[in-house]
Amino acid sequence: MIKAVIIDDEINAQSLLEKTLDRYFPNKFNIVAKCNSVDSGALAIKKHEPDLVFLDIQMPEKNGFELFKYFEVIKFEVIFTTAYNQFAIKAIKRSALDYLLKPINHLDLSDAIKRFETRIDGSFAQKKLSLLLENLNVNDQNVSKIAFPTLEGFELIHSNQILYCKAESNYCCIKKIDGITKTATKTLKFVEEILPSSTFKRIHKTYVINLNYLVRYNKANKEVELTNGEKLPVSFRKEEEFINAILQNH
Repeated sequence: MIKAVIIDDEINAQSLLEKTLDRYFPNKFNIVAKCNSVDSGALAIKKHEPDLVFLDIQMPEKNGFELFKYFEVIKFEVIFTTAYNQFAIKAIKRSALDYLLKPINHLDLSDAIKRFETRIDGSFAQKKLSLLLENLNVNDQNVSKIAFPTLEGFELIHSNQILYCKAESNYCCIKKIDGITKTATKTLKFVEEILPSSTFKRIHKTYVINLNYLVRYNKANKEVELTNGEKLPVSFRKEEEFINAILQNH
């Protein structure tokens, strides 16, 4: 069975999550502790050594992110639960971590559990949570690194290394300035949302480019040329927004 700890200051939220797990994942989870604060949660984790922690972000005394200050080494996976806070959600996505919006939907919970069960390398948890804390301390223009989920695990890439991103069905190809292409197991829409909005712009249903590597825009042909010589199409629907973005950046 999967040992789990629930940390949430709302007793009703604790009970609802436990009941949902019992109903949709019978005999799969052993909830070894339910805690209403970061301090009590840290004690429970050290005592029970769970496989998975369901962690609320918004709590009165300390927010959920402060939990990790209590551990030099993270040996447990985390699924965040939250009712809001867009900045936190973007940082969580950038770190290849899972989150659930309250009230928790059992389908979203099921997807998060499936992803948890596919993770076999315990070192991933430490890396992703370290990256999360790093990303929480920078603003949108200075994202340090982004963890892109791949078939093998995840790939850490600095946003400044990305030339453009291309949609490939439900996957996304990330073309780097060194010529290497990485495939993320996420849609272009997902990737676009976690990239810094000040420097990345959607120019076509298939492409998001890094404006820092734009060389020229050919209005007649409706295509951009990037620093590596590649030419990519600009759709009619995205043209005005794209031109405005160029003017704002320069």
